[in-house]
Amino acid sequence: MNVSAKAEEILESLWIATEEQGEDAASFERLRIVPDDEGLAELVGLAFIEVNGEWVKLRKEGRDEARMTVRRHRLAERLMMDILDIKGITGDERACEFEHLLHHGVDTKICTLLNHPTTCPHGKPIPPGDCCDQARQEGEVGVVALTELKPGEKGEIAYLAATDVSKMQKLMSMGVLPGCDILLTRTYPSYIFKVGHSEFAVDGELAREIFVRKV
Repeated sequence: MNVSAKAEEILESLWIATEEQGEDAASFERLRIVPDDEGLAELVGLAFIEVNGEWVKLRKEGRDEARMTVRRHRLAERLMMDILDIKGITGDERACEFEHLLHHGVDTKICTLLNHPTTCPHGKPIPPGDCCDQARQEGEVGVVALTELKPGEKGEIAYLAATDVSKMQKLMSMGVLPGCDILLTRTYPSYIFKVGHSEFAVDGELAREIFVRKV
């Protein structure tokens, strides 16, 4: 079942508010809607949400659709920024437009193309799909955090999930850039890796923000 683009936007905001930020409901103001919003009426008719005054609650019947809506949006962000190299506000806008097209298995194909990423470019988690679970079971997940490599394993840097500017600058100054080869040599007490002929050490928090395509 496909819902309208407006309804998807409401579901996405509700998922973030309730499932990721721990809120019981979201206000009309938070969702940027009015009482007679067509998307709101559509979701009420599907029994995906319930409305109490100016507050909207995501029902269990709507959780799966909301989860998949968030998944499609964040996969679209990865596609725009990692593959098409469209970044910044333009990348966000294009991702918002493109996410509504990722139905009928297209999201699975995009996810596989991207090697099942676990976070969006802003560091937020991408809800996994069946393809991700299957790939993990078969050992075919190509992109993992540096912390999931074992000493001696190599990879190609796929993307950086750091949202903090200072952290991003630190990684870039090390030459930790998408497309570069990386070799993990040690995991304790720090994560030590080589990029080119240089060796660096970072803590676990920063290592988890380096995503590599295993080779």
